[in-house]
Amino acid sequence: MSEQAIAKKAELVKTISEQFKNATSAVVVDYLGLTVEQVTALRKELREAGVKMEVLKNTYLRRAADANGYEALDDVFKGPTAVAFSNDDPVAPARIMAKYADQFDALQIKGGIIENKVASLDTIMEMAKMPDREGLLSQLASVLQAPVRDFALVVKAVAEAKDEEPAA
Repeated sequence: MSEQAIAKKAELVKTISEQFKNATSAVVVDYLGLTVEQVTALRKELREAGVKMEVLKNTYLRRAADANGYEALDDVFKGPTAVAFSNDDPVAPARIMAKYADQFDALQIKGGIIENKVASLDTIMEMAKMPDREGLLSQLASVLQAPVRDFALVVKAVAEAKDEEPAA
């Protein structure tokens, strides 16, 4: 193998390593058996969520993961492998991949990382059940509004009670 080819492969491993390093989450899947239309729809949905999916050689993935301390992922880099990287929303890849895995038996989630830690399949599936960022913010706003809303209702009830009392 020529030095140029080796340098090119080393650069590719370095690029993948940077993706692992910068990702808030990455989900590793086996996509074999999906139709072109299904993969296209999956990629489109991932792209809209700011997630990048790549099909990479297992050897490169193993080396890049090991460089970032994710040696525990070595077992999932077998067979056809695609990785969905997200730099922003840690839940998005898990949620989208789980949705497609439920729809199509051919897609299987193998493992991944979440917040710089190797995540088991169970952890990824739990993350997939979480609402997206907007949903979480909506729930937070609702929780923060509840005490103010309850206080307003109490004040209104007291005011109505005062209005109903006969004048003395």
